[in-house]
Amino acid sequence: MIEDAATSAAEEYLDEVLAVVERVPSGRATTYGLVAEAVAEVLGRGGPRQVGQVMARAGSGVAWWRVVNAAGAPPAHHLDRALTELRAEGCPLTRDGRRVDLRRAVWLP
Repeated sequence: MIEDAATSAAEEYLDEVLAVVERVPSGRATTYGLVAEAVAEVLGRGGPRQVGQVMARAGSGVAWWRVVNAAGAPPAHHLDRALTELRAEGCPLTRDGRRVDLRRAVWLP
């Protein structure tokens, strides 16, 4: 029964993270921390690392490239693909083209 409750809580968290990420509009981006804050408002738990874990494990069905770290950098192991997607959407990037310009592109959940 404890295992079922833990599994249910993990699935609830996963579902809420993905629901927030699904709302990020094309051409915009948000951060792991902002997603975590939005989820915490609903569920009262979690943080940026937990959001990152959800995205790594189950984020392939959503626009994962729209979620970046606090410096605007996409996941290092998917950097080229993320930047390609962001450019295609017209998301503002920094001058060097390696990070999202969060001042212009941030979406607040």
